[in-house]
Amino acid sequence: MSVQEAIKRQYQDIVDRAASRHVGFAVPSEGWVATVRKALGMSGAQLARRLGVSRASVSQTEKNEMSGSVTLKHMQKAANALGCRFVYAIVPDERIEDVICDQATRKATKLVQRVSGHMALESQSLPLEKTQAEIARLRDELMRDMPSDFWEAQ
Repeated sequence: MSVQEAIKRQYQDIVDRAASRHVGFAVPSEGWVATVRKALGMSGAQLARRLGVSRASVSQTEKNEMSGSVTLKHMQKAANALGCRFVYAIVPDERIEDVICDQATRKATKLVQRVSGHMALESQSLPLEKTQAEIARLRDELMRDMPSDFWEAQ
């Protein structure tokens, strides 16, 4: 295994571990700031005082969280004021290797279909099982080599 492959594997392990810890993890319907604040029995005014801002600012932060326009900095400050820690992550729905395999399969399928279309025009199309075998072979090659256009749409 090359150094680059080892480094890539380490990154994949980090992401896979994070994803496994956050299975079924979803934002509460009112957002995290409002939910934790209410779970603590803390009013918006009390959180505002802890943050050193107005009650309207807390309300705006809670609205911004729900609309997706809150900043990470605001979330960090709110979490600290609530006696919590802010966790930020991007995790895949499946293992990273599966995401890569899915992309390689899509890319291989499109490439083989394009070639098969040309071959069919010349009455030289491959039987289904050979087509599937070629897709699998090409998928494995794409996963191994990951060409520069790997993540580009075909």
